Amino acid sequence: MRKHFIGAAGLAGATALLVGCSSAPAQTVTGSAERPTTEQVRALFADWNASLATGDAQKVADHYAPNAVLLPTVSNQVRSTRAEIVDYFEHFLQNKPSGTILDSHVAVLDDDDAIDAGTYRFALTKDGTPTTVDARYTFVYEKVDGKWLIVNHHSSAMPEQA
Repeated sequence: MRKHFIGAAGLAGATALLVGCSSAPAQTVTGSAERPTTEQVRALFADWNASLATGDAQKVADHYAPNAVLLPTVSNQVRSTRAEIVDYFEHFLQNKPSGTILDSHVAVLDDDDAIDAGTYRFALTKDGTPTTVDARYTFVYEKVDGKWLIVNHHSSAMPEQA
């Protein structure tokens, strides 16, 4: 498995790219030797979002590659191991999150790599009170053994109030 490093300049120059994964451990995009379409890459978020609805942190973590890095919205800690990613989602899932993409920019880099970046909104329930959080995201996906996995997921709350 390749390791990826994408600096801020690389992300800015590559058009926003984000990767989400499916409620199954990972989604297989048909046409294994072909580049995925923009729609197929965007569908990975829907699969990842569906895994959030299960409330199972292990199922969410199944969308992440073993060497994935998660820079989460509501934690200051960088998560770079499966155990750390599971720990984050065990806490985040208590808020019953459901995400909606507001703006998506997909870059298909090659047959096995894609980025989806943009903005999304999470509906959450904290202490019984519904709330929303708008954030920027970047998902970097890599196809590993025919399955699309998240290798880098960055999410940060919007800096300005609308």
